[in-house]
Amino acid sequence: MGTARSEADFEAFYSASSRRLLGHVYAMVGDVAEAEDALQEAYARAWQRWGRVAGYEDPEAWVRTVAYRIAVSSWRRTANRLRAHRRGARAEEEPGASPDRLALIAALRAIPAEQRRVIVLHHLVGLSVEEVAQETGAPIGTVKSRLARGRRALAGHVSEFADENQEAENYV
Repeated sequence: MGTARSEADFEAFYSASSRRLLGHVYAMVGDVAEAEDALQEAYARAWQRWGRVAGYEDPEAWVRTVAYRIAVSSWRRTANRLRAHRRGARAEEEPGASPDRLALIAALRAIPAEQRRVIVLHHLVGLSVEEVAQETGAPIGTVKSRLARGRRALAGHVSEFADENQEAENYV
């Protein structure tokens, strides 16, 4: 009975989180297929360790982190292919994605991966700076710096970040 219960718990977790996490990972990596592949592998690993992962304070953070790391490993193995892909990149459609969301994803592709990751975790996932630091393993000051640089880099592409940067400059 314990196995059936844990299987049902995992299925409920997967059903409740998979679409949301796909959006997060897609925003971090900028490619739907890469996000889907990485997330599928992360869920497979979560299932293998479900007894432990289910007890974590935030199992979604574990899956999101693993998926991100899988995607980064994939990037390293296929760096040349990705460079060619980016040269010819076109807007990809995430099922149900609005034009604004697709524009944001395109803008995120233009900034470094570390900045993109903290921007997504903070602004799209809704994590606090401290939670982002915990999930990424970076010091809080580094997260704040990456957020600030990422916002500046996105300001020319996304009006929300341009407004934030203007407000920040007014207080300096």
